Amino acid sequence: MPSPSVELARELVRTPSVTPDDNGCQDILAKYLSDFDFACEHLPFADVSNLWAVHGSEVPLLVFVGHTDVVPTGPLDQWTHPPFSGTIERGMLHGRGAADMKGSVACFAVACGNFLRRHPRYRGSIALLITSDEEGKAVWGTRAVLDELISRKIDIDYCLVGEPTSVRDCGDTIKIGRRGTLNGTLTVKGRQGHIAYPHLASNPIHSLAPVLNDLVQAEWDSGNEDFPPTSFQISNIFGGTGASNVIPGDVEVRFNFRYSPETDDRELKSRVESIVGGHGVDFDLAWIDPGLPYHTRNTGFVDKVARAVSATTGTSPAISTTGGTSDGRFIATVCDSVVELGPLNATIHQIDECVSTRDLDLLTGIYEQVLEQVFL
Repeated sequence: MPSPSVELARELVRTPSVTPDDNGCQDILAKYLSDFDFACEHLPFADVSNLWAVHGSEVPLLVFVGHTDVVPTGPLDQWTHPPFSGTIERGMLHGRGAADMKGSVACFAVACGNFLRRHPRYRGSIALLITSDEEGKAVWGTRAVLDELISRKIDIDYCLVGEPTSVRDCGDTIKIGRRGTLNGTLTVKGRQGHIAYPHLASNPIHSLAPVLNDLVQAEWDSGNEDFPPTSFQISNIFGGTGASNVIPGDVEVRFNFRYSPETDDRELKSRVESIVGGHGVDFDLAWIDPGLPYHTRNTGFVDKVARAVSATTGTSPAISTTGGTSDGRFIATVCDSVVELGPLNATIHQIDECVSTRDLDLLTGIYEQVLEQVFL
């Protein structure tokens, strides 16, 4: 018989919820939490579902943050088990979202229920902020709910995000920050012409080559003790007409920065424009709104989470800032104690995503210990 955490995670996995469609996952959570006297409020914005569930009214307030939306499945015929079947086989729960992050969300809810059974008179408040917009545009999810909470003058003292942070063993890594992300598109313009008459044309690919060399060779910052140096990577180059005898009229380059808190998006934009402009080329630059970095420097909560891991697993977690963006970046604008901790990330976004049922039970225990570290 599956444990409560595994059974709840399985029920969530069996509910298809490709971003931004929650498809009733948050109703399942609200039903579970209401049995423990959580006040559950649905906060829909645009086509996004959000759940704000609160127990208690005293300070401090600890918020568990997660999402019920998942990325698309990819080719169905490549899955060993149907992605929304919630199949349990050989101690693994299979399905899209099992690790990212319906498993964590289920563990949040069960851990809270277990804690409240044992400590009904704790001093403080517990909340879950669950969105269906983390894997998508991330506009009407956590960020929009935070705006609502700010308008209500609700302050978050501690936040735990259930992102899959573990590498080899459940709980072996907690994250105290993430690099920022900034996407740009550079278009270098030339003059189209016959390839046999280059003097009558201007090849933008040739003009682009030294520009890219300077961008690739640039040192953007040195990082710090918790963050590696800022990285510039080219993701796509588009140029040419498809014909072998035509000099193209323009070439487009798409690139990405993963940047540390030692710099910011304005500085990066300015430096790119300066480097490109220094080559005297005719160009356009377009930017996509950045995902800001964050860094938890309040070690008090970090220490509490680390102690919770050690008390449950017997090992001390590594502290990290690696990986992509998360909704922690939004919470960090209003809370200086944001930590991410979740299951193994080995299969997230992949075909045959899965999570260990044992790890779900272990993670539930860790989250219970976090509650005890904060409130007892």
